[in-house]
Parts: sequence; C-alpha cells; structure tokens
Amino acid sequence: MRTPHALLATTVTAAALAATVVAPAPAAAAPSPGAYYVQSATTGLNAADASGAVEQHRPRGDEDRQRWNLGADGTLENTDSPGACLGRAGDQARTVACASPEARWEITSAGPDRFALTVPGTDRRLTVAPGSSGAGRPAPLAVGSGTGDLAAWYLTPVDPVTRPVPPQDRRTLDQVTFLTAHNAYANGVDGGFAPPFVDLFPNQRRGIERQLADGVRGFMLDIHQTPDGAILCHNSCTLVSRPVALWVDLQRIVDFLRAHPDQFVTVFLEDYVDPGVLRAELARVQGLSDVLYRPDRTGVRENGWPTMGQLTAAGHRLLIFTDHGRAADQAAGTTRDAFGVMYQREWTVENHWSMGPGVGASDWSCYSRWYDAGAGIPLTRTEPGFRPLFVMNHFRDTTITSTAGTDNSKLADRARRFCQPAARKKPNYLAVDRYDLGDPAAAVTALNTYAYP
Repeated sequence: MRTPHALLATTVTAAALAATVVAPAPAAAAPSPGAYYVQSATTGLNAADASGAVEQHRPRGDEDRQRWNLGADGTLENTDSPGACLGRAGDQARTVACASPEARWEITSAGPDRFALTVPGTDRRLTVAPGSSGAGRPAPLAVGSGTGDLAAWYLTPVDPVTRPVPPQDRRTLDQVTFLTAHNAYANGVDGGFAPPFVDLFPNQRRGIERQLADGVRGFMLDIHQTPDGAILCHNSCTLVSRPVALWVDLQRIVDFLRAHPDQFVTVFLEDYVDPGVLRAELARVQGLSDVLYRPDRTGVRENGWPTMGQLTAAGHRLLIFTDHGRAADQAAGTTRDAFGVMYQREWTVENHWSMGPGVGASDWSCYSRWYDAGAGIPLTRTEPGFRPLFVMNHFRDTTITSTAGTDNSKLADRARRFCQPAARKKPNYLAVDRYDLGDPAAAVTALNTYAYP
C-alpha cells in the first residue's frame, strides 16, 4: 500500500560539482566515553539487552534497552540496567556484571567510522552470527573469530554533535529535508484513484497543484499500465472512475517549477509499467527535459551531492525515481535511467513503509525496507564520497484522519529519536499521509536548521 516518492532535483555541470568533492574518510578514531548505539555495519540493527541475551533488534531509540554507556575501561553498560554490561559467555553475547573480565572489550578501528569489539588478548570479536543477518527479526549476537562486515560495528552517539546548516544556496541536496506526500495522487480532488470503497480513505485531501502551493516537494505516485498508458491508481485501475494519467501530474509539477525557478521537486514512482510505456508517458510532458536532474551524469557518486545553488543555477530541478529493479529492465533490453528515471535503490535508502494498522498499536522502529527484499541495503549504507538520500516513511496501512493527525504531530520526534540514529543520517524526505494535519511542515522546518553529523 505504498506509493512512489517524489523528489525535487536539478542537474549540475561536472565543473560545478568539482566544488563538492568529498575527501576519503579516515579510519575511525577511538571513540570517547559516552552513550552509544552499538549498530551492525551489515544490517544497521542495534545490539539490545533481551533478558540477559544480547540480540540485534530494529532500532527503537530510547526504547527496547538499546543504549550503552561506553566507559574508559572498554565496558558498555546498558543505560536501562545499571551494573549490567555488554559482555560474553562462551561464544554468546550476554549482559554480565560490569566488574567482570567478560565485560571488557578492546575497541579498535575496522575502517572508516567502524569499530571491532575484540576480547582483549584474543582474536575473538563481537559478531553478527552468519545466517542471522536478516533485518526484520531479532537474532542473538555471537563472539568468535569473525572478520569483515559481520564483525564491524558503528558506535552511533545517542546525542550526536550537529552543526548549523549552511545557507540555503550552499546546502548540499543531502543536507535538506523535504515535505513529501505519500500517495500524493490519492487525494479525491484530481480524479479517481481506486475502487469506490478504497476511495473512502484517501491518503491526501488536496490536489497536486494545492500540494505544491502548500510546500510539498516530494510526491509518491503509483503507476499502473493500461491501454491508455501509465495511469495513477492504487493497486489496480479496475473500477476506477476518472483515472489520471502520470503525464498530467508531471506536467503540473513541471509547470510549477517553470514558474518557481528556485524550487526543487522529487517524484517517487511505485512502478508497475513497462519501460517503453513510461518513456512514452514522459515524452508527453512539455518542458520536462529542461528541468530533469540526472545525478548519474554529473559525478554525484564520486563527488557527493551538489548544492541547491548549483542545482538552481543549472535549471535542472526535478528528480524522478523508480522502485523498479534494474535487473528486470536489463533483461528486457531497456533501462529506465536511459531516459532519465533513476533506480531508487541505487541512490536512496528507505525505512519500512508502515507503522502498523490505521488504528491501535504503532511500531515506531526504523529499519530498512530493502534489506530482506533481495537487496541487502541497510539504512546505514554509505559509499566513499557519496551518501544516499534518506526517505523516511511515516504513515499507516490505512489512512484514518484522527490517527494521521496524531502521527504527524509526532513526526519530528520520531525523526530525531528513532530514524536519524537508525540511518546515521538526517531524513531527506518526510513522507506522510494527510500532510494538512498535525503540522508536519514544522518538522521539516526543524530538521532544516541543522546538519548531521
């Protein structure tokens, strides 16, 4: 029940991008004493105290006993259980008395910003047990002779040191947070989007043009293939009255960008069409090529993201992502990035799409949507010189007005307390239902006051 995301983007010349070159990260210095999450470099999940066992769990901020105080002696005391430290019993990770020799670790660099937790005087390390690295389930941690990423850990500060964000034109794209409308097309204003019963629970209540005027800059759109082309529908276009074509909403966005040359928009496509159909649909959008941003052609992966000033100067301010897989397109002989649609998993990370049903209990944990889906992409993924953009989903299975308003009022809290440390980066897209409720724009404004890390 998840919709593609819309991103605002712009292209930049290679010469302009040279100004944003990121130097290779140095090996990690020894961490200072303080409160940390002990986070797997493989899965992005956190070490948690589970009644004496130490397991990897989905990141949940200050809940679920996942915070550890690093002492000068190499101990890691659980903040919820004074006197109980992350230690070992044989080949299993356990919580033990902090005074025990089994609670001490030698913490050394395991690469840029990564650490190994080694039993002093041995080659035995804290490790994710082979075969238990799935991101969606708890799994006991082990102590053994593991090497590589399974034995590499981030020590993510509970209270990170942030810095003031640069002025608007000098902020790089990955330093900016955008308000994003989940299922932006499912609004009951622009046209039909689902069979009548589903129409009773629109994800939004305002049309695309109003969303743009209100400051929405990311648009998640589901597209399905019909004889008429790529149509915006939820799950299926059967029984949908007055369906809207993708090109119609893209034209609205392009027209907005032409009228507002300092703005940037991103579109996320939940994509169920053949590449040839999508290409033909984009060809109908007048002026698209003038604003389309192509990070694959401007050295982003080598040099990092450009500044907003560079994107504005280049005039290319619309970034389009697809959640379709590259491999399937290669097998068919046409890739979508050949005509300017980027494969989202190559450029972004994204947390699981739902916090639970529309009413009742919620799950605020923040973990990768793409780890167990054949991609193995943790939220913490990064590359030398390049940080993926972070799409933070914050909505339920079903849109209930009262629930959406309450959830949106807690958006900034979840972003900072749960999702930012889970991804080790600030969210770039805050995707919500009913953006008109609970003031999610205030959360966007708050996140845009600082840079992390």
